[in-house]
Amino acid sequence: MKINAGEIRVGMLLEYKNDLWQVLKTQHVKPGKGGAFAQVEMKSVNKNTKINERFRSSENIEKASLEDISFNYLYSDENNYFFMDLKTFEQIEIKKENVGEKGKLLSENLQVTISFHNDNPISVELPNQVKCKIKSTDVSLKGQTVSSSYKPAILDNGLSVQVPPFIEDSDEILIDTRNLEYVKKV
Repeated sequence: MKINAGEIRVGMLLEYKNDLWQVLKTQHVKPGKGGAFAQVEMKSVNKNTKINERFRSSENIEKASLEDISFNYLYSDENNYFFMDLKTFEQIEIKKENVGEKGKLLSENLQVTISFHNDNPISVELPNQVKCKIKSTDVSLKGQTVSSSYKPAILDNGLSVQVPPFIEDSDEILIDTRNLEYVKKV
């Protein structure tokens, strides 16, 4: 689907120069002289390289068409995560480096959405919040003010997050998967 350069947003996937690119940053510039343009920083999904491109406002860019399918997370091995399609019960595997740091938040039977482009898995979308258990955290100091109320904690999956002082070891909390931050105690 063709879109105007002014419609490019962060997170979009674009087909450009025979590759698939994810938009990291975009800035719309209207100089005093000449036509307006969009300055876009993109990262290649396949080659893991970055480029900066300038598109004129009148230019049309090909937006990648993605198919989103619901999957259940099954298990992982040294290099891959394994998922099962909820409708067909077909299993797929995705390399750990493609999922990134958020792969540590995967738990058995967690329902995720996987985006496909030409039958190739591109990204794994986790639910907005997942439940995690605190492995260890610092003891909060008495008289500590509210302004510095967060302390470091290590989760059972190895991730490190900032939590309020009333959270203790082995408490269960909700984590926002978009920014890896504490939401609330369960």
